[in-house]
Amino acid sequence: MAHPLFRHAEFYTTVNHLRDLPQTTGVEVAFVGRSNAGKSSAINTLVGKGRFAFTSKTPGRTQHINFFQLGENRFMVDLPGYGYARVPLSVRQHWAHLLGTYLQTRAALYGMILIMDIRRPLTQLDLQMLEWFAQTDKTVHILLTKADKLSRSKVHAVLAEIEQFLATNYSGHTVQAFSSLTKEGTQEAAELLQSWFDKGSDEQLLPNSS
Repeated sequence: MAHPLFRHAEFYTTVNHLRDLPQTTGVEVAFVGRSNAGKSSAINTLVGKGRFAFTSKTPGRTQHINFFQLGENRFMVDLPGYGYARVPLSVRQHWAHLLGTYLQTRAALYGMILIMDIRRPLTQLDLQMLEWFAQTDKTVHILLTKADKLSRSKVHAVLAEIEQFLATNYSGHTVQAFSSLTKEGTQEAAELLQSWFDKGSDEQLLPNSS
């Protein structure tokens, strides 16, 4: 059964141009990752609905920003996957502008869930995303998907490696193992998201909050 946070989850809107971004006053959490890292599957697993976010055998099919509402004034935002070379350059440039501008300028954005395949974490593009997003001073939680593909000892080794990397370079960021197949890490991720939405809502109520 899905966490209560997702009880009323529903599709809200899809956006292909910055001018069409919804004028929400709520709290948003972005889901970002390399193409085929398991982002849509992770969203589906968290929500507890198999076809909630579109998944495709062909990387690079998520071409828009998709907003999903979790009750009043709380939104998960599924951003286009990055790093898929077969997508035409003009399309990649459009995605990069759309994704980049949203992540850097969206006032309602509380933090980013960065999806990485646990077998290929911290790729050059992932490192670029971490460095680039650090300019916002917003928090990041890394989901290492497809944890069922590795032995437990290897999962722990990868986790330890990335925890050390984060402690050295991005002390406020966190990481966990996750599997859409076995549901490993689902509760942990849901509770973290719940805390982010609660903190974001509290911050919006503070005087002089943006």
